[in-house]
Amino acid sequence: MTIVASASAASSPAPVEQGVGPLLRGWREQRRVTQLELALRAGSSARHISFIETGRSRPSEEMVLRLAEHLDVPVRDRNALLLAAGYAPHYPRTPLDDPSMDALRAGVEQLIQGYEPYPALVVDGHYDVVAANRGIAMLLEGVPEWLLTPSPNAMRLTLHPEGLAPRIRNLREWRGHLLAQMGRQIALQRSTSLRALYEEVAAYPVPEQAGFEPEQSVPRFALPLRIEHDGRVLSFVSSISTFNTPMDITVAELAIETFLPADPATVKYLHSEGI
Repeated sequence: MTIVASASAASSPAPVEQGVGPLLRGWREQRRVTQLELALRAGSSARHISFIETGRSRPSEEMVLRLAEHLDVPVRDRNALLLAAGYAPHYPRTPLDDPSMDALRAGVEQLIQGYEPYPALVVDGHYDVVAANRGIAMLLEGVPEWLLTPSPNAMRLTLHPEGLAPRIRNLREWRGHLLAQMGRQIALQRSTSLRALYEEVAAYPVPEQAGFEPEQSVPRFALPLRIEHDGRVLSFVSSISTFNTPMDITVAELAIETFLPADPATVKYLHSEGI
């Protein structure tokens, strides 16, 4: 299964009317960095940082980008900082179906298809599924069509009581992991749309028929996803990759999640299925 769609907005730009100073101060405080620490990182002075934050000094475009880099501000919000400082946005947001993205789409699809028979998918910053391989399609067998179209969302697919939730044997642990992951992302990105998604999926009732395995007392190197398929329990650990030094908002918000079998039985079953 391959799905290609335009990435959705993951966060709402901060209001430009606030001015760049208060916005930068907000990011600095959120990152728990002092003015002196930020100045040292950016090759400036604490006084200059203070002047920028209070509006007594207008930072150059290069300085805005440098401070945003050292504060690990998401690419989308760096554009908001530039606008607030009176500069043009630096990072474009190119739809995935744009011809200029052909090489990216082809490379991503080749990557996740090459990972078969193990599951792999690509999501945008709002967890909408951009592409998925046949390993993911296998796990989604039997999920209602309305959850799969027009633009499936990975969090809804996983946590909705009509989605994968009833099949997840360690739903309590896995649900807690996903909600904590979203919470961290919301704290970093100040995303109103992501917060709305969080509130939606967190309110889903836990299916009564869902099996709850006791927490494992044996040492584990990572929390596994234990999910039923065709009468078997498959076990996976997931890994998430993002693009390094992205120069486009769409690319910056893409994440590739791969699922590695966590036990020999899962490896044997996936290979036997001939995916």
